[in-house]
Formats: sequence, C-alpha cells, structure tokens
Amino acid sequence: MGHALIVEDDEDSAQMLASLVKREGHSVATAASLAAARRFLAMQLPDVLLLDLNLPDGNGLELFEDSALVADTEVVLMTGQASLETSIKALRLGAADYLVKPVSPQHLKSLLSRLIRPSKLLAELAEITGQWRETGRFGPLIGASEPMQSVYRQIARVASTSVTVFIQGESGTGKELVARSVHDLSRRREEPFLAVNCGAISPHLIESEIFGHERGSFTGAERQHQGFFERAHGGTLFLDEITEMPLNLQVKLLRVLENGTFMRVGSTQLQQTDTRIIAATNQDPAEAVTRGALREDLLYRLNVFPISLPPLRERASDIPLLAERFLDEMGREEHTSKRLTPEAVRLLQAYPWPGNVRELRNALQRAWVMAHGAVIDEEWLPRVPHGSPSAPTAAGPSRAVTGGESGGPHLDICIGTPLSEVERQLILATFDYCGQHKERTAAMLGISMKTLYNRLKEYKL
Repeated sequence: MGHALIVEDDEDSAQMLASLVKREGHSVATAASLAAARRFLAMQLPDVLLLDLNLPDGNGLELFEDSALVADTEVVLMTGQASLETSIKALRLGAADYLVKPVSPQHLKSLLSRLIRPSKLLAELAEITGQWRETGRFGPLIGASEPMQSVYRQIARVASTSVTVFIQGESGTGKELVARSVHDLSRRREEPFLAVNCGAISPHLIESEIFGHERGSFTGAERQHQGFFERAHGGTLFLDEITEMPLNLQVKLLRVLENGTFMRVGSTQLQQTDTRIIAATNQDPAEAVTRGALREDLLYRLNVFPISLPPLRERASDIPLLAERFLDEMGREEHTSKRLTPEAVRLLQAYPWPGNVRELRNALQRAWVMAHGAVIDEEWLPRVPHGSPSAPTAAGPSRAVTGGESGGPHLDICIGTPLSEVERQLILATFDYCGQHKERTAAMLGISMKTLYNRLKEYKL
C-alpha cells in the first residue's frame, strides 16, 4: 500500500482518479493547483505523484524545479496527447511515465501495480554499476570497453522511464540483450517481456500475430487470438528488425505509440494496451526511410531514446571476457572445461568478426568440439588471410567475383541487367565469398538472416 497525490484542477477528473487509486488499496490526496501541491508535498512525500501539466497557476513541470520535493517519488505526467515532446520532457526531468487523458482505468491500475521508489532503483543501478566496473558484466551484457560502458550508462538512464527505445546495431551485436536489460531494470520487470523478429514472421500472418484476430476474421481463424500487444500488457514488447515490418502495419504501430490503442484483425472495437515498445534494426534508419522500408513519422516516434551498439571489431578488448563467458557456458553443458591459449586469444582479437558476438560464439563452439584435450589453440579458429586484413578466412572462389584495381572483390554486372538478377548474382557471389556462411553473408550485405534465408530458398539453395 502506498500514498498518491493527484494534482488536477478539474474536480470531476480528480475525484474519478482518486476513486480508482483508493480501489487499488492506496491512500490518496488531491490538489487543484501548484501551490496546493507544494503544501501537500511539504507535509507528506507521496509514493506516486499524478501530475497534470496545465494548472491554474502554472505548468505542472514547475514542480521539478524543486528536486527535493520529488526526489524519491514516482512522477507520472497526465496530458491530453502523448506527444514526442512530452516523452522527451518526461525523460529529461525524471518522470517515470505519463498517462493520456481521459485516463484509462486499466492503464492506471497497471501503473500502480508496479510502483517502485526511485531510491530503490538507484540502489539497484549502483550495485550493477559496481559489478560491471569490477567484472565487465552488466546483466546479460559483457564488455568493459569504453563503447560498452557508454551503452551501460544509457541503459541505466532510460530503464526507469517509460519512453520508447530504438536500438541500432549490426546483426549479432546483442540488441535483444540490451532490450532485456532495459526491461529487467524497469518497473515492468515483473510483467512479460516478449521479443518478436519482424522479419521472421510471414507477411500474411504478422498483423494477426502482433495485433491478434477475431474468430472467423479470415480462413482458418477458428478462435479468437491474442496478439503480442495483449500478451505483453504491462510489460515490454521488443520489435526486432522493425524495417522488415510491412508499411501498412507501421501505420497501426504508430497509432499504438500515439494513444495506446489498436484493433484486432476483423474487429471494429479499440483495444487498450499498456506496453513499452523497444524497437531495433541492423540497418541505417535514415537510409531505410529513403528507400521506403521505414515510415519517417514512425522513425520519429521510435527514435525518442536511441542506443547504438558497437560492432565487435570496435571493442576487441572485450573478446577475452566474451570468450571466457562462452567457454564457461560450454563447460557447464559438457561437464568439462577448456581454455584458450594466449596465441588463440590474440588471433580472436585480430579477426574482424562480420557476424559479431554471435559469430564469435559459433566459432568457439566449433573449436571446442574440434580441439583435443583441455586447450584450444589456433588450429580451428578463423583467421585473417595474408594480404586481406578485413576478409573472412572462409572466403572461397566465386564464379561471379573478380579482383579489382583496389584489390577487393568486385562483381561484374552488364548494364541493363534486371534488378532482380543483379540482386540474385550479388547474394550468391557474396554467399560464395563468405564460404557459404549465412551470418557473415547477411552481415556483409546488411540484410536480416530471415531475408537471406528467403532469398536462398527462392534460389533453391
């Protein structure tokens, strides 16, 4: 049970909110102005402050000017429209969440159920910060390099808020782990975390999977189906490879971000959802907008708090830590232990890792299987061949690739070749060049694994 202060000048709205708060077992007080709010705050510090922005004697944000008043209170802004500007202000000033008027009882109930004082969150963050400074581990993330420390600081800053996070990074850099870390440090940690790869769901099914459908809405819909937004209610929905989402669904996602509502397929009834969205892409968002893969207005709504993940080649100092973690996990699974020689560690740090952390783990898994005894040396590890400082070792001859004047691989294409044929030749040539290693191929081409699988299936490979 906690105490709530409602700062709202509309008496009917204030009483309605007070009734809802009392129903959840909390004590409550109401104030109709900034002056009255300051008097209540001076007498008793509430666990949650429901704060209207437009008050008779000023803007509700003025209460943040006296940080002592709200230092250990969960502040929730109430606004008529959840604009991008509101989200940014809420984050900058320290608000934990905001409610859109008219306030949904379901949203308010969810919010009250996850009350955590800011002081408790700060204590948890301090403990985790001490851990990564000592061990190089931040929850499921591993790395003590400066680029990763920057990522940790951003996660710690945004986790306690409700704003949308947009993670950018190459395939295999750990975007889902970042999303999971944000969720685990948030007030939503006790609620579901669902991860969805937008490129891994059939375009014919993705709308039903994300938003749900009604019985009989299409052939085979024999019962009502709850989509990811309903199943993640109160928690976090991670939308990976957002540029793979069809444009018509991006419009519907935009509506969810703006007012928290959606409709199931085959329904005309609006559904409310209280779900935090974290999106991710392995592509340049601006370039995706230019080529029509991502709506510009959706990018603005998603990109409230961007986090950019560094590729593994830019944090080679973290490779020994990552390798140790992966070998420990393999050792527990196989009930034995193996270690890398110093030369093997140096070789791993010199390799460019186009598939990033995922490729590193796969390479160590293979070396673990092939190595005899308790020591893993360089024999079964990938290495950069002579004269090609950035080329993967698995590169093989390609019937379509030739050397250019710069020494790099080139693909000869005749003018007038259909674009579909150009794409086919480029994918197959890159696939051969990468030794038919799918993760390297997808990383080099800048496409998702799902897209690559679909193309190779289409080419009957």
